[in-house]
Amino acid sequence: MSQIHAWAASTAGGPLQPFDYDPGPLGEEEVEIRVEHCGICHSDLAMVDSEWFPASYPVVPGHEVVGIVTALGPRAKGRSIGQRVGIGWHTGSCSHCQFCLGGEQNLCGQRQPTIIGRHGGFADRLRAHWSWAVPIPAALDPAAAGPLMCGGGTVFLPFVIHSIKPTDRVGVVGIGGLGHLAVKFARAWGCEVTAFTSSPSKREEALALGAHKTISSVDLKELKAAAGSLDFLLITVGASLEWDALIGTLAPKGRMHMVGVVTDKMAIKSGGLLSWQRSLSASPTPAPAVLARMLDFAARHQILPQVERFPMSRVNEAVEHLRSGKARYRVVLDAGA
Repeated sequence: MSQIHAWAASTAGGPLQPFDYDPGPLGEEEVEIRVEHCGICHSDLAMVDSEWFPASYPVVPGHEVVGIVTALGPRAKGRSIGQRVGIGWHTGSCSHCQFCLGGEQNLCGQRQPTIIGRHGGFADRLRAHWSWAVPIPAALDPAAAGPLMCGGGTVFLPFVIHSIKPTDRVGVVGIGGLGHLAVKFARAWGCEVTAFTSSPSKREEALALGAHKTISSVDLKELKAAAGSLDFLLITVGASLEWDALIGTLAPKGRMHMVGVVTDKMAIKSGGLLSWQRSLSASPTPAPAVLARMLDFAARHQILPQVERFPMSRVNEAVEHLRSGKARYRVVLDAGA
């Protein structure tokens, strides 16, 4: 196999520079894809910056990949040369533990993240176990579908695991890369959708995305006025917020669910939970079957992220655009440009 041409950071917070590496022989159950498009997620920045833990450099980010299968290992199944697939946060799992056998490969203790301990999709090619290379429906624009593989799956999974009903009243906290997709999914699911944002300028944007109404996520008076009004509250941001006030917006038996990575300690009084039998939960990115289900749902309802596209050659400009908070709402790199 020829070398893979990629973009890598060699130091924490450093610029991405051209980086070539030899991937070695293709694994028996692996597929190799030619990268067409790759989204940029905050998790990519977290790895480049060693935000969550010390990263091992060089770091090749990129885990929202859409591309064409160009090579198959001899034991790869269900994929074909020329097929368009997507790869998200994981590229492999053990296939034999209770979670893998139960269809929850995303909870496997040996799962392999795409950009931790290996090189990701800011490159011309990428490899993954065949099961994690999920076919992209023809009805989805491949140039915008990449962020669905991480952001889309992340906000879709809670609707599945908690059996959210179309009659439920759903709140989405944060109208950003994750949140804007969560609003779209919740609206298409049939729910009454309330968008919570700290930015007054995003209220109209949230309504345009499908929210029925908006609430300030930082105004205690507005939060108090919404007390007991929601069945499900999805937290898509990593900031520290007024947690007790947000929990207070839940109806009895309501649930607050975390998909944003909050790195600070969360101070929560238990009374707001136990007095009304409310729950607090969290989830990661989903297993391949749920990713496929999410893509089918997105294709049926034409749910795609709002993206800004950059050529891969301008990757540092694209990264800084996201880092500055200016992105609306996802950034996608076009490979080969």
